[in-house]
Amino acid sequence: MPLVPYALTRPFLFGLDPEQAHDLTLGALARIQHTPLICAVSQTRVDDPVTIAGIRFPNRIGLAAGLDKNGRCVDAFGAMGFGFVEVGTVTPKGQPGNPKPRMFRLPEANALINRLGFNNEGLAVFIENVKRSRFRQQGGVLGLNIGKNAATPIERAVDDYLIGLDGVYPHADYVTVNISSPNTKNLRELQSDEALDALLSALQKRRLELAAQHGRKVPMFVKIAPDLDDAQVEVIAATLRKNGVDGVIATNTTIARDKVKHLPHGEETGGLSGAPVFEASNRVITRLRAALGRDVPIIGVGGVMSGADARAKIAAGADLVQLYTGFIYKGPALVPEAALAMKKGR
Repeated sequence: MPLVPYALTRPFLFGLDPEQAHDLTLGALARIQHTPLICAVSQTRVDDPVTIAGIRFPNRIGLAAGLDKNGRCVDAFGAMGFGFVEVGTVTPKGQPGNPKPRMFRLPEANALINRLGFNNEGLAVFIENVKRSRFRQQGGVLGLNIGKNAATPIERAVDDYLIGLDGVYPHADYVTVNISSPNTKNLRELQSDEALDALLSALQKRRLELAAQHGRKVPMFVKIAPDLDDAQVEVIAATLRKNGVDGVIATNTTIARDKVKHLPHGEETGGLSGAPVFEASNRVITRLRAALGRDVPIIGVGGVMSGADARAKIAAGADLVQLYTGFIYKGPALVPEAALAMKKGR
């Protein structure tokens, strides 16, 4: 258990503007992660190894991308017991993201809305941060999530993803291609049949070259949205299979507001995460599993607020589970709770 219970710090953090609280927390974690003070948040990692996409994961619970966009706090999150940590989304060039305010809490729904817009310091800074981390050497699995710059026309999106893949490949256990954020204009168009096929074909060609260059094949995952109907999921599944993609992350945030529109901030523009996306995420996972069969890994993410929710993701068809908003609301204790629930449910 952490020395500092989250129940003591949450009221202070939730009294701040959400993005201010986020930045303050990451700054503190970055400062303490390589000092004895890391014991304040450290937890024993649940031992529940599983091999997915050729990677040995220490357990089935991971941190979703988006919380640590610049890869500053990999080791701090690793100390909290995650079996795998995914950082990013990183873009080739640094960018400020969308205008503030751009993050909103909906505590009545255990939810967040954000329209951050891939704010990050760029690929070069990201790689230097990742290179300083020790998590991989300590047995953890590190995923690096890539996207496109807002200023890059959608017609040139492939160029940005290739730059990102080139940069992160030597430092990743797996690479995630993010085509599903609702906060970069036109990005979700890349989920359509022809656009996705062209993007993945180009990335697979480059990945073969990088595998030969570095002497290892790094698995590639694609992150998709929950706002897809069954026909769209079927098309995406077929395109993933055609291009030899190793797995899929389901899902990103939703643009639907039916469950929160009555709440303060419920109709803010952006991606909704947390408990309200749980069912939509599970629906996509179930449809994906039916379309892909058992041999293509799925990482389930969206609305996991308890160990029971993590088990439900596995029951829907996921192999691994990630946390984001549930981690913000419930704190680090959710990590071992979810990991143990999945271990006992096997």
